[in-house]
Amino acid sequence: MTKSILYIGNDLQINSFTATYISFFSKMLRKEGYKVKTASTRSNKGLRLIEMLGLIVRYHKTTDVVLIDTYGAMNFYYAYLVAKTCQAYDLDYIPILHGGNLPERLHASKKYSKSLFGKAKINIAPSKFLYDIFKAEGFNNTRIIPNAIQMENYPFKKRENFAPKLLWVRRFQKRYNPVMALEVLLLLKKDYPNAELCMVGPDKDGTMRTCKKFAAKHQLNLKFTGKLKKKDWAKLSKNYDFFINTTNIDNTPISVIEAMSLGLAVVSTNVGGMPMLIDNNTDGTLVPVNNAKAMASEIDKLIKQPEEARVIAKNARDKVEAFAWKKVKAAWDEVLNS
Repeated sequence: MTKSILYIGNDLQINSFTATYISFFSKMLRKEGYKVKTASTRSNKGLRLIEMLGLIVRYHKTTDVVLIDTYGAMNFYYAYLVAKTCQAYDLDYIPILHGGNLPERLHASKKYSKSLFGKAKINIAPSKFLYDIFKAEGFNNTRIIPNAIQMENYPFKKRENFAPKLLWVRRFQKRYNPVMALEVLLLLKKDYPNAELCMVGPDKDGTMRTCKKFAAKHQLNLKFTGKLKKKDWAKLSKNYDFFINTTNIDNTPISVIEAMSLGLAVVSTNVGGMPMLIDNNTDGTLVPVNNAKAMASEIDKLIKQPEEARVIAKNARDKVEAFAWKKVKAAWDEVLNS
């Protein structure tokens, strides 16, 4: 029998790298034959919540399970209210855990967390990082299923040589430390006058303005694209050799997984779930948080040792085969049909 699913999340930037997992995952589930209704695409927070809860009220009798994209910031309270509504209708629900700040939320909102996660059918962690934290908090109803990508949309480009051509993909927000990317470029410019950086993503908190002022002051070779669709930044990536992830807090971001698939050499800060995604100096490079000098040094080293960079890029591509939808869907089939 075909399962009917309600999928609750913030589907605000459809087909954009800033979209939550809902736009990709709901499409994949429908292709597998599941009946999926989603909410919400509304940008107004109040209307969004009304639409989310209204979907459950309206369809609870014909729904088998509710999927809830769950983050650690404001979205946490949406997830909590959705879960409480599911509980009122005795409806199974599955929180899908996202975001490097969920661990802080577990401690800051213990009572809400116990109600939300403790009463779930199962909690799905995309990484061992979040899985271990949830297990340590006593949420034994937790399982790892990696975030999936469609590998064919992120074709591997073999790079014979690696130039100081850097790509950064994220929202402009302090927690993602975009200014560090510019500091890395400034350091590389000393030895590589043609060093360049492309920053892809929308502004969240005014940090883009800070970056533009920094770039102008230091006359950096820098491009700001704004928000791009995933297919467009994947195409753009062919012009770059390094993917830099400068964040101060993280889980296992899909943008990094996509970069590994594309053949970019990934250099990231060693935070959150990153050391569980990247094996340092094997399929990527990890540096201390907020340390532009260390990141620039590692990039310089790989430019001078292209054979090592080629091996790292190939190993990264091999690793992310495990994130291919065709492999991940079997685990989801098992969860949704149990």
